[in-house]
Amino acid sequence: MKNEGINAPAVGIVAGEASGDLLGSLLIKALQQAGLNARFEGIAGPKMQGLGVRSLFPMETLSVRGYVEALGSLRRILAIRRQLAQKLLAAQPRLFIGIDAPDFNLGLEGRLKRRGIPTLHFVSPSVWAWRRGRIKKIRKAVSHMLLIFPFEEAIYAEADIPATYVGHPLAHALPDQSDRKGARERLGLRANGEYIALLPGSRQSELKLLADTFIETARKLHERRPTAQFLIPLISRETRLHFEEAIYRLQASELPIRILFGHAHDALQAADAALVASGTATLEAALLKCPHVITYKVPWLTYQIMRRQAYLPYIGLPNIVAGQMVVPELIQKQAQPELLAEAILRLLENRLARETMLDAFEGIRRALRRDTPRLIAEAIAPYLK
Repeated sequence: MKNEGINAPAVGIVAGEASGDLLGSLLIKALQQAGLNARFEGIAGPKMQGLGVRSLFPMETLSVRGYVEALGSLRRILAIRRQLAQKLLAAQPRLFIGIDAPDFNLGLEGRLKRRGIPTLHFVSPSVWAWRRGRIKKIRKAVSHMLLIFPFEEAIYAEADIPATYVGHPLAHALPDQSDRKGARERLGLRANGEYIALLPGSRQSELKLLADTFIETARKLHERRPTAQFLIPLISRETRLHFEEAIYRLQASELPIRILFGHAHDALQAADAALVASGTATLEAALLKCPHVITYKVPWLTYQIMRRQAYLPYIGLPNIVAGQMVVPELIQKQAQPELLAEAILRLLENRLARETMLDAFEGIRRALRRDTPRLIAEAIAPYLK
């Protein structure tokens, strides 16, 4: 769906990172399939822009995770939010849609809602995991919440916030059966080779903390599995340059690493196992049936703050959805190359461990699979008429 003419209703929209850009593109396609036209303007990544969204600011500016990391960009982010609010208030769109990025979007949504613009938020902040008090801010800022996890419905019903469980868009969009043969053909890989995918995150701030760990883990794995090759999908020129600089600095150019521009889904389908930074990519790996290990690092102060406000024993989405430790999590001090390599080797060498994980992934897909495009369109349609 392109921006379909001056008579189509105007809709403000903001995605703050690569996963939000993907979800936003799926939302726009759902409206297109339902015959709902709109002109979108706000902040978007390449997938949403390819569907006609006019992006007023670069999405990468908002792609910061963590308390301490955000402080360095706070002034710039607040300035963008202020300017965007002024533009949207002047344009008076029929609806505003915030996609994830709650620290940016909820403040913007609150201002717009107070001025009479309906606000829809796609992907609930993880109030079930930490900072539960945010539900009060959500009630003031959001006209309607689209939920992607089934256990969120009770939370919003109790808080008396209009909400619709639409299932997880990725569970609907990604194939039921992983296509390893096709993925390897698309990437020009050997049909019988051994491949390990490394997904260190989409943000510059993540790569600064994780790139070295991922490269050193690849080095450890190469010592034990010298014929294995490593697939590293990165989403931007900046993240690719950062990773290549780390390879050079660590004198790791001899490792059989192949950096891909995008192609994360193909990399996960082609891989025998993966190391994945905590985030949406862990759920993508589960839905694509790629056995993997979850890791993450944040600055010490950020971790202390988050740990004290957390309610769940897991950080990985597959484990949160399953309600148990399905995928190994090695974070902070445990995120050491030796430990990460051993965890991945177990998935490569222990058939029972692989099969147990893959069985759990089937349960995760069943829990999240709904007719998501139809449910999204039905929730949004009243605002566009």
